[in-house]
Amino acid sequence: MKRQRQIFIRSIFASLAIVLVSIAGLSVAHAEIRVDITKGNAQPMPIAITDFLGQGQDEGLGRNISRVISADLERSGLFKPIDPKAFISVEKSMEAVPQFNNWRVLKAQALVQGSVTAEGGDRLRVQFRLWDVFGEQQMVGQVYTTVRSNWRRISHIIADAIYKRMTGEDGYFDTRIVYIAESGPETRKAKRLSIMDQDGENQHFLTDGKDLVLTPRFSPSRQEITYMSYYGNLPRVYIYNIETGRQEVLGDFPGMTFAPRFSPDGNKVIMSMARDGNTEIYTMDLRTRAVTRLTNHPSIDTSPYYSPDGKQIVFNSDRSGTQQLYVMDAAGEVSGAPAKRISFGSGNGRYATPVWSPRGDLIAFTKIGGGQPFSIGVMNVDGKGERILADGYLVESPTWAPNGRVIMFFREKTTGKTSKSTRLYTIDLTGQNEREILTPSDASDPAWSPLIP
Repeated sequence: MKRQRQIFIRSIFASLAIVLVSIAGLSVAHAEIRVDITKGNAQPMPIAITDFLGQGQDEGLGRNISRVISADLERSGLFKPIDPKAFISVEKSMEAVPQFNNWRVLKAQALVQGSVTAEGGDRLRVQFRLWDVFGEQQMVGQVYTTVRSNWRRISHIIADAIYKRMTGEDGYFDTRIVYIAESGPETRKAKRLSIMDQDGENQHFLTDGKDLVLTPRFSPSRQEITYMSYYGNLPRVYIYNIETGRQEVLGDFPGMTFAPRFSPDGNKVIMSMARDGNTEIYTMDLRTRAVTRLTNHPSIDTSPYYSPDGKQIVFNSDRSGTQQLYVMDAAGEVSGAPAKRISFGSGNGRYATPVWSPRGDLIAFTKIGGGQPFSIGVMNVDGKGERILADGYLVESPTWAPNGRVIMFFREKTTGKTSKSTRLYTIDLTGQNEREILTPSDASDPAWSPLIP
């Protein structure tokens, strides 16, 4: 079983060297067309994405690539792909300049064309061009060379390139999600570590379900996951290498109350543990295994998370009488200034599971009470500007896309008198674009990877 898992994982990550070049001999004009992602309730931009040209077996592959690109862009909420059935005509060569009038009639503001060509052996050459329809100018053109099995990843990379050219910010489509896959009776659920692409494809189990696993998190290296599992009745922390399938035990932590998360440089993990009858925040140096306490307060301090620059830590504590969010220097309260409370929302709500945005500008959180049973929201790093993005009976565990524009979380729903369903969802910062990410079974505790290198 372990050997099979390693072979599968290697097949995903083998030969990921992708050769990228700009399309030679093309003048890339700087068109004025641009998607403004700073406005709430922005109307999605109409975009036409033609089937990528291909011969023989590559004809179907070209069609699949265009479908993945279209789905990625549509799911972002910023683009509205036009139904291919409405296309008047499609150019049969990548060298042909588009008949822009045919695309303006459809109100397309942008046009994506591409092709797939076999290069011998198992390699493919995939190229695409992005056109400004009204400006009649090419905005970007690129060529990728990779193995045939990477066609889906190439599709995500192209969608990222289009997103960045149209918005001015990095995309998030060439990423993965690690989560807990749940199955079985409510009172005896098996929980397995699972990984998938951000669109729910390429699902694969990383653990066999014999041991309970909780709260996985990616490392900044993208190739490792830290998670908590119970060995007997003791919580044990593991690091799992995605590429090799190798697991390493960090140690047994009898008093652990919240699973560890990596520091931005990947050299430490931060966690909360109960020692001597009190729950405090600690770090472990992964090189020396030295453990350092950061907080020293009689109240419960838990769920810590580093800022992207590693200089600060956000956590929740009941030191004010209710569960609230606090920020302290990375050196901790033990050797520095006391933590500062930042959550003062209305409705006497309690705050949990804070997660710092990769952009450094916002903190996502779970809120309990305050008008809703549970909700997912964001606030500025000083606690101002609180906004609720999603709510429900039980919504929890926010995780950021690497561009800091989208959040994934899980929601529990009652599906019968005694049965429940737990599913993954994404929501953008406008709070208007909520999407379910389909998984084969119930799913919880998602963690979003950085962009794949």
